[in-house]
Amino acid sequence: MKNNEIEQSNPEASSHDQANTVAPSQRQRDELATHIITMCRTHGFYLAAAESLTGGLLADAFVRIPGASDVFLGSAVTYDIAAKASILHVDEYILDTAGAVDPRVAAQMAQSTAHLYERDDIRGRVFGLSTTGVAGPGSDGDKPAGMVYVGIYSPLNDAESEAASAHTVSYRLQLGGSRECVRLQTVQHVLTYLEQALESATRRLQ
Repeated sequence: MKNNEIEQSNPEASSHDQANTVAPSQRQRDELATHIITMCRTHGFYLAAAESLTGGLLADAFVRIPGASDVFLGSAVTYDIAAKASILHVDEYILDTAGAVDPRVAAQMAQSTAHLYERDDIRGRVFGLSTTGVAGPGSDGDKPAGMVYVGIYSPLNDAESEAASAHTVSYRLQLGGSRECVRLQTVQHVLTYLEQALESATRRLQ
């Protein structure tokens, strides 16, 4: 496990901050999203998102790309904390005690959105993505601007056992720059982590 990964089963694991202040270019996001869509189409995977601070930017990263409708199912923009509980069924106790900016929240959002958009004919083929954090410019209580958690739910993991199983990981980021810069960097990180998860899943299928 990389040291900024936080397993759903161990949400207090250590992580490291990534202090970037420059947003990636649109071209970089487009190239990465295109590669992801191609991988999903080739291997029969689908994508669903749950967004808080990115507010639809993650969905936009995919729908900008021709052919996205083949694999991208949708995004639940649950900006309000109550919406995370009512729509995505995030644990209300965690939301009440820890708030929305928490690795467990990111993990539950990612897993729930995969099941929310799943259909019988694609069951076990949907990757779930999530974003929750403080875009800034100010802090949210004791959580500073730029603190972000993103979640990746993979229906297949890269475990060594023969039986593949679902796997959820949260990543902690500490980003810098303007509010918009933090949001765009968050999208780029999700795309990067998703690409890695897809590569692991495709190895499981070989």
